[in-house]
Amino acid sequence: MLLAALMLFPCRAGAHSGEASQKHRDGDPFPQEEGAAVGVDERLGAKIPLDTTFRDETGKTVRLGDLITGPTIILPVYYSCTNICNYLQGGLARVLPAIKYRPAADYRVISLSFDETETPQLAARYKRMYLTSMNVPFPEDGWRFLTGDAQNIQRLTAAAGYRFQRRGRDFIHPVTSLVVARDGTIVRYLYGTTFLAKDVTLALLEAREGRAGASIRKVMEFCFSFDPAGKTYVFNLMRVSATVIILCAGGLLAFLLLGGNKRKKSGAPGNRDGRD
Repeated sequence: MLLAALMLFPCRAGAHSGEASQKHRDGDPFPQEEGAAVGVDERLGAKIPLDTTFRDETGKTVRLGDLITGPTIILPVYYSCTNICNYLQGGLARVLPAIKYRPAADYRVISLSFDETETPQLAARYKRMYLTSMNVPFPEDGWRFLTGDAQNIQRLTAAAGYRFQRRGRDFIHPVTSLVVARDGTIVRYLYGTTFLAKDVTLALLEAREGRAGASIRKVMEFCFSFDPAGKTYVFNLMRVSATVIILCAGGLLAFLLLGGNKRKKSGAPGNRDGRD
């Protein structure tokens, strides 16, 4: 009985601690969110809500559809993050100078904070930091930094299948960016903080909706395929090499046939014995 009583005391203490902890969370200005697990549900082909409104770096209210006028890379982040969000935006800043498309004219980048408490002033500070880190001229309108209220943030992230949770003043969230077309259609998800110029270029080309010409898109789709496991574009060596072999074999066969016909014509009657 004594042993049973001693075993009960820790349980009662733990329950009391849990109640106190719950009361602390109830009074916490940044309570822990409970909901779906953190992750990404890819929704390729779905559209993000272009009628959502946010605030830009100057504090001006902007409609998302007015910014997505062409292929757009959207980075869900929060600016006060001292870890992975910095690597995500810094990784893209390092590769953007290698992209041959013209920023603001051919494509745009949007960093979007999913922390509704962050301000345009904070967004402006980080915009200056990342644009400066590129060490090359980059148009101000080519990379926009947005903040917004919880309702519009939730509409956008839910449409993209992007699930995150608040933990005190920080967040647990996927390390993912998405590429959308001019009409808001999601065409590709890019994972991780390391970007390859090839992957970004091909994703933007996919999002151009045929403006580059159907022939270019068909060549790209033929030569490259997206690897869902590796989350990158891979050169389809088997398909391309098989095509080259078939073309070479066809060319050789055509050469032999045409060459044979020419030899037959050169041996036509009249020149048969060489005396006519």
